[in-house]
Amino acid sequence: MTEKAFHVSWDQFHRDARALAWRLSGPERFSGMVAITRGGLVPAAIVARELDMRIIDTFCVASYAREKIQGEVKVLKSVMPETARDAGEGLLVIDDLADTGATVKLIRAVLPKAHVATVYAKPLGRPLVDTFITEVSQDTWIYFPWDLGLSFQAPIAGPGQG
Repeated sequence: MTEKAFHVSWDQFHRDARALAWRLSGPERFSGMVAITRGGLVPAAIVARELDMRIIDTFCVASYAREKIQGEVKVLKSVMPETARDAGEGLLVIDDLADTGATVKLIRAVLPKAHVATVYAKPLGRPLVDTFITEVSQDTWIYFPWDLGLSFQAPIAGPGQG
């Protein structure tokens, strides 16, 4: 299977995270937020600003052993007991991506009543989130701006194919 690449610039990510905040805005206010680390920290900061949220906890996980190699998801730090009170009812959980859904399954076990939102979702993770902005195919690797430096990008068709 050929893997696709989706390079996300800081500007694009900021727009997408603000779009997520807009989609989450409304008359119902969230009582607090949980950011999934590390990928959810940046969108959580943007969404928290846009929705004027100040109560933010973290759920810290590690799942990628190396780039593009997802291993077992390990919980490094769960949410504080007061955050988990009432099964997370009224809480907003933010992450950058729902890939296979493994991380979302873990957070749902701790906070089953929380609203889970991601900026991007792949087909395996999509059914497990409540709100997302953009769906990408399962065989697409997303290069987030915090993982990239500025460099030349080869044309999609490749050299000499046009």
